[in-house]
Amino acid sequence: MSDRYQRLFNKLAEESGEGRGAFVPFTVLGDPTPDRSLEIVRTLALAGADALELGIAFSDPVADGPTIQAADRRALQAGTKTADAWQIIRKIRDEFADLPIGLLVYANLVEAPGRQAFYQAAAAAGVDSVLIADAPTLEAKPFAQIAVENGVLPIMLAPPSASDEHLREIAELSQGYTYVVTRTGVTGADDKASTDHHQLLERLKAFGAPPALLGFGISQPGHIKDAIASGAAGAISGSAVVQRIANHLADPDDKAMHSALREFVSKMAEATRR
Repeated sequence: MSDRYQRLFNKLAEESGEGRGAFVPFTVLGDPTPDRSLEIVRTLALAGADALELGIAFSDPVADGPTIQAADRRALQAGTKTADAWQIIRKIRDEFADLPIGLLVYANLVEAPGRQAFYQAAAAAGVDSVLIADAPTLEAKPFAQIAVENGVLPIMLAPPSASDEHLREIAELSQGYTYVVTRTGVTGADDKASTDHHQLLERLKAFGAPPALLGFGISQPGHIKDAIASGAAGAISGSAVVQRIANHLADPDDKAMHSALREFVSKMAEATRR
């Protein structure tokens, strides 16, 4: 079983005396094309990402807002297949041996080749964890079991309104980290994202859940600082990353796109320092 997340959290805890949090950018594999996507993921890693959260393009990404939905459409229109996603991940894994790589996918993508085949392919590509966005906790149990059998960590979503019983189940199933949703609804950059979830994080900790990363609406350094101040181990930002890709689709050489991504990741990573 991979322990890259544990090594990451241990390393961050030792940094700068008081430690720091993790910044995890998200992007859709294959957006806007598989070749350009590989370079985008590489840029995110080189710019200071502590881990990566990656999506496999899907035709009905119900948990995502319009920005990420558009990225899925671009990737699919470019002909991106799941096999292309595995190829990108393998290349990134070869280059960044210690970087935790997680997938955020939808259940149909796992069911299409069969659960066993999907998790075997994920493990072979170098994936550390898989979060299934549209599988409620009770339905996630069989997925989690097969994931663990194949050396992949199952990640659970913890919503802000979860009951103690629900949080206990999440704590039992989730490994690597816990994805704490900052709000109900879909993903999307939000200038007023709520990142003060101290009570929820304390409840998860009491149930023995793995470290919490906050997601949904994380789009600026202040959100990162607030998340860490609330007790989170870090935060995940997706729509803000993907929007910077969308802003530069017409670039002839992608230089401006990569510059914008480097600047964003650098600022967000700097904000993780306590």
